[in-house]
Amino acid sequence: MEVGRIAGAWGVQGAIRVHPFAADPQALLGCASWWLRPPEGPAPQPLPPAAAPLPSQLRVRQARMHGDAVVARCEGLSDRDAAQALKGARVFVARSSFPAAAPDEYYWVDLIGAEVVNRQGVVLGTVSGLLETGPQCVLCVAPPPAARDVAGPGPNPPETLIPFVSAYVDSVDTAARVIRVDWEADALS
Repeated sequence: MEVGRIAGAWGVQGAIRVHPFAADPQALLGCASWWLRPPEGPAPQPLPPAAAPLPSQLRVRQARMHGDAVVARCEGLSDRDAAQALKGARVFVARSSFPAAAPDEYYWVDLIGAEVVNRQGVVLGTVSGLLETGPQCVLCVAPPPAARDVAGPGPNPPETLIPFVSAYVDSVDTAARVIRVDWEADALS
């Protein structure tokens, strides 16, 4: 799972600074190995001839919070230049490294792609993402393929936004990838 991006070197002895994607980056802090992938987007700048290629994995010797970033010392990074060469790399950890979620708490990654079904058994669609609005999160539900077919050519029907609160969410079964909600199908239009 992608958990952060390398922001660049920290200090002169090869430490790196990582911007975590979570407010509480326990998976990043507690994992002994991080996997790296190049940045997304436009083609990265070519590396200088003497630069080493992006390693696929880093062994973390030490990681700690420093302000809103994680500072880490990793094997094989002995100076500022080696650390700075990793700037922009995406950091991944194994899903098994994530701390167990508390009851009635869920990782977004476990909700995305789940089928959303109302109390009448109507499939409203699948979770395409979540929005954090401050007091609560909101499920972004993409319409099911049948609704897209009925809409005909042109733009797809809009996503439905359902507050992820107990007033609307009856149950979440992450194993079955199904979220049951109290939401009317005609509220989709």
